[in-house]
Amino acid sequence: MPRCSWAETPDEQMQAYHDQEWGKPCHDDRVLFEMLVLETFQAGLSWACVLHKREAFRQDFDQFDVKKVAAFDEDKIQSLMNDARIIRNRRKIEASIANAVHFMEIQKEYGSFDAYIWHFTNGQIVCEPYTMRTTSPLSDAVSKDLKQRGMKFVGSTTMYAYLQSIGVINGHAEDCDWRT
Repeated sequence: MPRCSWAETPDEQMQAYHDQEWGKPCHDDRVLFEMLVLETFQAGLSWACVLHKREAFRQDFDQFDVKKVAAFDEDKIQSLMNDARIIRNRRKIEASIANAVHFMEIQKEYGSFDAYIWHFTNGQIVCEPYTMRTTSPLSDAVSKDLKQRGMKFVGSTTMYAYLQSIGVINGHAEDCDWRT
């Protein structure tokens, strides 16, 4: 089956991620938080690097339970910094913890993070064929709003990747079997 060019790889994890998750609309706050954390750690690195460490991240970040992550303390940060199975970047770890707090504030304000993130498009999927584009007016707006709320590592490029990963933006290539 034809895939997006980035998923045409012998890497089975990348293929499975493309085929089963990427670009599919997500409305589960736990998964939305997981992808936000993973995209935070991806900044400056390849997605394959993060994807191959995903299970370790799930273990270390308590299955991405936002309440548990928001309560991480210095001992937990040190434990994460000592775990070679994940990306050990203190600033990104601390940002993920702070972002968990802001994520919960958004949940309280909107009823769910899902309602918040999809309100930017009135619940509609934005179809943009896969290109080398790394930002859009939509990712600019989401980034600006999240930064105003105090989130870190949520620049427009990171938000563009995030919006694609959770299906707000369908960026599958025109000839990809997963384009809807």
